[in-house]
Amino acid sequence: MTPGPVLSLVGASLSFGDHRVWSGLDLTVAPGEFVAVLGPNGSGKTSLVRTVLGQQPLTDGHVEVLGRPPRRGSRHIGYVPQQRLVDPSIPVRARDLVRAGIDGHRWGLPLPGRRLREQVDGLLASVGASAYADVPVGLLSGGEQQRVRIAQAVATDPALLLCDEPLLSLDMASQQEVVAEVHSRTEAGTAVLFVTHEVNPVLDVVDRVVYLGHGAHRVGTPDDVLTSESLTALYGAPVDVLRSHGRVLITATGWEGHHAHDHEDDER
Repeated sequence: MTPGPVLSLVGASLSFGDHRVWSGLDLTVAPGEFVAVLGPNGSGKTSLVRTVLGQQPLTDGHVEVLGRPPRRGSRHIGYVPQQRLVDPSIPVRARDLVRAGIDGHRWGLPLPGRRLREQVDGLLASVGASAYADVPVGLLSGGEQQRVRIAQAVATDPALLLCDEPLLSLDMASQQEVVAEVHSRTEAGTAVLFVTHEVNPVLDVVDRVVYLGHGAHRVGTPDDVLTSESLTALYGAPVDVLRSHGRVLITATGWEGHHAHDHEDDER
């Protein structure tokens, strides 16, 4: 694992026409760090992920992954996309998705069949998905599907794991399982950028928070960023941050501040 930063954004700005999504974003993510990306609808959370994937160029500033500009299909980046419904009639098994995570990045001769199957089985076992390895993905529960997508995303042992709203439509137990599985990857040095509409499931594991909103941002520890003073300054309007029994509730007037209902729109 590289001793330098896994992800670096310097003066990063993104605009669509006259609409400024965010600007002047400085962020350095170290190996093994877990960073949550928060913010209301349309704040640019998914756009940030697309930028790191090399799919969305910046308007200004620089972004690097392992010291180089990001590019599409990099084996150094694992990606868990927003959950999409899969037609149960499509005969794509869990192991087929994981195998695509291996073959999709590989140059040269493919792995021998036996070795490839062993690698796929090992990845499925690592996320607790062995029992449904041969089940069509469309027949799996939301939590089971996300486990398989995580196995697919880490198939190349990436330095950076991007998770774009992986907890949507999952019950609390499944959310906890997915967070625990993603967080376990940091123990081997994988950095995680975790986009979520709900901060509470990751509050116990997150190292830092990137909070986006109104073209601006705040970066810091949860205790530094998730305060009434910090978010009021960010939005230029009163924001209340309430803490109770280890949970955080954010409410405000004029935007969807309650994370329990703050689902990300498709951001261009």
